[in-house]
Amino acid sequence: MSLNLTRIKLWSIGGGKGGIGKSVFSLGLGISLARLGKKVILIDGDLGGANLHTLMGVRYPHVTLEHFLLKKVARLEDTIIQTQVEGIGLICGADDILGAANPTYSQKIRLLNQIEALPAQYVLLDLGAGTAFNLLDFFNYSPGKIVLFTSQTTSLQNAYGFIKSALYRKISREFAKDDEVMNLLYQSGEDDTPNSVGTVNELLNHLRKNAPQHYERLENLLREYQIFLVANMVKSNSDLKSPEIIQSVCTDFLNLQPEIMGHVGFDPAIENAVNHMTQFPLNHKKSRAGVDLAQIALRVVKESMLPRAPRRPQPEAEEEEPQVESLITQPSYAGVN
Repeated sequence: MSLNLTRIKLWSIGGGKGGIGKSVFSLGLGISLARLGKKVILIDGDLGGANLHTLMGVRYPHVTLEHFLLKKVARLEDTIIQTQVEGIGLICGADDILGAANPTYSQKIRLLNQIEALPAQYVLLDLGAGTAFNLLDFFNYSPGKIVLFTSQTTSLQNAYGFIKSALYRKISREFAKDDEVMNLLYQSGEDDTPNSVGTVNELLNHLRKNAPQHYERLENLLREYQIFLVANMVKSNSDLKSPEIIQSVCTDFLNLQPEIMGHVGFDPAIENAVNHMTQFPLNHKKSRAGVDLAQIALRVVKESMLPRAPRRPQPEAEEEEPQVESLITQPSYAGVN
């Protein structure tokens, strides 16, 4: 193994459901990191409905991801907008061009290859809602993966669904050329199918008995697939149990052990600031959300300092990626727990 180790710089914030505060959380985390003396770049990864610039008081950005995706600028770095918050740069989402929400494979690879070269210690990628394939690919590419949710039942369901979709997207890409594994995934959830598997644990058990080489690859993938959980808008002690619920379900059905990174208490002052587009009240000593975000920022710094193996650049390509999306659109796939 190479001794040239790297640290986590890119963190993606996902959750699968709109209205849970991903953009507000991303901004608050960025501000908290900046107050620790870190240089931060926020990227609005919602390519179909960008709004992070609005939260930062930028009404009409003069440059967005549109300029990069359409090669109007050569470098992603050229799309950075300096903000009023010291230490934070912003890259606005491209929501004003046809097809921006579904970039081509070559556009996506070009974007990914330049993200980690940005001049910052931390890059926070605020993902859009849903489980679109490009969104899942951005999430999976990020060494730092944060899943945000609230205590509402629908939010918990969507958070688990997001994690499951992201994991199976990862598996389907890793084993795209292995017919045996792909066939098992296609058949998942079909009770009348011989040797069908309903959970990741069952898939592992099947591969351990019948395809040890695939078993080892999948086990390594699951071991390295680290996700961090953050509960947002917490109002009561019972709300604090929501990360444990997701942890338990992921362990039972996905063979994953997500870590709880922290929680952010509900703060009416922040909600008011968003509605009236005024400065976030995180400077106030009594800001509950500000204290919580500061603790999460410290955790991000701690996790980022653990050395990881360096990532290999993604290959440039003019052709579209192999179509494995049909795996996830199969009804049988949706039935996997």
